[in-house]
Amino acid sequence: MEEKNYYVHESSYVDADVQIGTGTKVWHFCHIQRGARIGQNCSLGQNVNVGNNVRIGNGVRIQNNVSIYEGVELEDNVFCGPSCVFTNVVTPRAHFPVHGVYAKTLIKEGASLGANSTVVCGHTVGRSALVAAGAVVTKDVPDYALVAGVPARQIGWVCECGRVLNDSLQCECGRRYQAHDGHLSPIE
Repeated sequence: MEEKNYYVHESSYVDADVQIGTGTKVWHFCHIQRGARIGQNCSLGQNVNVGNNVRIGNGVRIQNNVSIYEGVELEDNVFCGPSCVFTNVVTPRAHFPVHGVYAKTLIKEGASLGANSTVVCGHTVGRSALVAAGAVVTKDVPDYALVAGVPARQIGWVCECGRVLNDSLQCECGRRYQAHDGHLSPIE
């Protein structure tokens, strides 16, 4: 019998053909569906559903009551706040199912999605971006952007460490950034 190097609470279900990385913890009442791939050192809170064929990177933190549907990919070190929402069909109809044709949603490395935020499918949330609690993402979010509201609009920039950047694009932690054509990049 193969020894597991990850933890799954006894109340959770893990379907066949699922990969779970070393050090990952799957807590109460979760369901990991067929073909899902979850990286190392992740944490899935209570009542998390991971859909068929979903890809989740290393170091991802998914808080309680989040469903990650097929077509969504979370890169390394993504944070999904409690009850954040993903969709995977642009115009859903119960009587016209799409049968596996889903819009792709990508949450890039280090991005954070606040509690009760919604990411409408077909969009990308950029590297280290921060989506405020309750925001509704209806278009792509640039790297390091801070977005809030319904629909989500950019209201500033954030550092890789998560702090809001000042007007000079320098963080308290010492990191510095430069803006170019509506995008931000770190200064090495």
